[in-house]
Amino acid sequence: MARIIGVVNQKAVHGKYVLLVDVDPQANATAGIGASVADDHPNIYHCIVNDQNPSSMLKKTSIFGFDVLPASQSLAGATVELVSMEEREYRLKNVLGSLRMNYDYILLDCPPSLGLLTINALTAAEKLIIPVQCEYFALEGLGQLLKTVELVRQGLNPDLQVLGVLLTMYDKRNQLARHVLNEVNKNFPGRVFDTVISRAIDLAEAPSYGKSIVQFSPNSKAAQEYRRLAEEVIKLTS
Repeated sequence: MARIIGVVNQKAVHGKYVLLVDVDPQANATAGIGASVADDHPNIYHCIVNDQNPSSMLKKTSIFGFDVLPASQSLAGATVELVSMEEREYRLKNVLGSLRMNYDYILLDCPPSLGLLTINALTAAEKLIIPVQCEYFALEGLGQLLKTVELVRQGLNPDLQVLGVLLTMYDKRNQLARHVLNEVNKNFPGRVFDTVISRAIDLAEAPSYGKSIVQFSPNSKAAQEYRRLAEEVIKLTS
């Protein structure tokens, strides 16, 4: 049965069957892996709002064993429609129930803002990976997010755990980046991934080609870092 991991705020495959679920109306994860769909094409919106079966909506990627349950901008309407629904915080969890036996991991790509879609993702997830950019407001945002996670744990999902904080956009030449790295490790000991994702042009370019970094530039430093991250995640969840 799949471990469900929310990525709040990409992804690599290590001989595992992985499903990426795009829960963000911007649909950047869907586009970034080359799986874009039109707004009226069946996507996760229709699963969450209309109870449609997600199996027929899955899109295979060019990476064997890596599928996507896509989003489109129509998902933005779900935030309003969910308000009046029963069990509104559990809609995504129910959608994933029928898919868990087919994958080793299900990754949830969450919206950047807190709303019912993010709450649905936090309610469905067992573990959380929290990316934190090595920038000025990172620590403030991380503290607020962890408070939200605790509220969800108390009220909706007592099994929710933070798998780790992932430092991204790191440039060792930048004094502020080094400061953020040190402060995060100091304030959240034992909760920060050993792997740090460096700032890299390759990472910015890969999504525009509809490819993951391990496809776009497999020998790059960024690809190596994401492979190490995947190894860490597998080790921590085995």
